[in-house]
Amino acid sequence: MFNTTAWNRLRYSLYAPVYDGVAERVFRRARQRSLEAVDFTPGCRVLLVGAGTGLDLPLLPREMEVHATDLSPAMVRRLARRADRLTRDVQCHVMDAEALDYPPAHFDVVVMHLILAVMPNPERGLAEARRVLRDDGQLCVMDKFQPDDRPAAWPRRTLNALTSAIATDITRQARPLLESAGFVIEHDRPVLAGSLFRALLARKDITLERD
Repeated sequence: MFNTTAWNRLRYSLYAPVYDGVAERVFRRARQRSLEAVDFTPGCRVLLVGAGTGLDLPLLPREMEVHATDLSPAMVRRLARRADRLTRDVQCHVMDAEALDYPPAHFDVVVMHLILAVMPNPERGLAEARRVLRDDGQLCVMDKFQPDDRPAAWPRRTLNALTSAIATDITRQARPLLESAGFVIEHDRPVLAGSLFRALLARKDITLERD
């Protein structure tokens, strides 16, 4: 009921002033380990979806074309200021991850850190990521996930009614989401809080286009 685009825009606008204080230290190493798996090449075009205040920016190589989007205008303003402080030329836009305003096959790398668990429709967000990604591109995901081999039990589903309203969904499963969206997972490893937070690197399953 609460996990809607309008609600997410409002709550992340409210979270923006304190977001860095909470997220920077907690998730820095997890972000770094996630991005280490990506094969960045000089001149490649990278999209940060749900970029927030830009905490991924210091961890990215400089010789790339970087675009960054977020649903919250307050987050994007802080993102742009961070890019300026880092002297990074980043194209910052307010944009819904479920309706990306980019042409097909536009990016070499799409990064989705800590967004799949908060989107109202992660399937739609992954479909958009797939659409804007080149056939040989890479999808980099880091988020909290329920284990893939079993669905969430009822206590977790009950708690999820609260956590999804104020922070994040805790019942989503990584492999079913990515594979049903047409991705092949190449790397999958825990990066924080045991195996709760995982980093995955995936590529498009291009056999689907041929079928």
